[in-house]
Amino acid sequence: MDILPGFASLAARYDGFILDLWGVIHDGQTPYPGAVEVLTRLQQTGRRVALLSNAPRRSDTVTTLMQGMGIPDRLYNVALTSGEITRRMLAERTDPFFAALGSRVYHLGPERDRSVLEGLEARYTRVDSPAEADFVLDTGYDDAAPAIDAAARDAELAACRAAGLPMVCANPDLVVVRRDGTRLYCAGTLAQRYEAQGGAVRWIGKPDPTVYGPVVALLGTAPERTLCVGDSLRTDMDGARRAGLAGAWILGGIHAEALEASPLGRDAAARRQAAEARLDPVAAVPFFSW
Repeated sequence: MDILPGFASLAARYDGFILDLWGVIHDGQTPYPGAVEVLTRLQQTGRRVALLSNAPRRSDTVTTLMQGMGIPDRLYNVALTSGEITRRMLAERTDPFFAALGSRVYHLGPERDRSVLEGLEARYTRVDSPAEADFVLDTGYDDAAPAIDAAARDAELAACRAAGLPMVCANPDLVVVRRDGTRLYCAGTLAQRYEAQGGAVRWIGKPDPTVYGPVVALLGTAPERTLCVGDSLRTDMDGARRAGLAGAWILGGIHAEALEASPLGRDAAARRQAAEARLDPVAAVPFFSW
């Protein structure tokens, strides 16, 4: 794994780029320094760019949020979220797990994520308690829940488990990190805790390799000339490996605190973490900057 000072040399080696959002392009509130410049340069040189996010909401919701951050649509070619994929699978019901789901859904997550069920009212009815439901849709912790309390929704999980509900997890991320160091628990943490109780979970999003195929097809680039860029070893880099694509690891995202605190130094610690995870990104860069 090469550790590079910036993204310029990688930009010259690939035709298509599959980019994570939180931890690479923005921190949920503002773009990272240099990220908009990289996106601009990639477009100016005719590169194809796809955004692939584990956000548990519709793709257009995420792109609208980015517009408000000063990241216009013209800087990328494709945008797809795990929430959008979840909605498609709920609508199509061709997958055996989804085909077996009933029609009554208990939503475990904040109000803003209910767009996942948008337009599906004829097929699904939201109910107010797990006892009334056929399955649970997990999109994460409510905004009111303490950011540092992973157990904040354990009572609801226990009620879902008592009702024997299968869970659809629309975001496999465990945590995300804001630039000030605040760590926020995600839907994946709830799904992990539900599995620990014996609950059945279907995870939708990275690192599942099936989410990459449609994105590569939309990009129109050869797989060997397509690079996945992300800050998480568990989802982004392992997802790239499973999909047979090259990966570039952004060190300044979710792993930054542990890497910087390591007595080995950031670069040596990064190499050790990647090796321990049995992953071999083609390169690592501090941030998504040129």
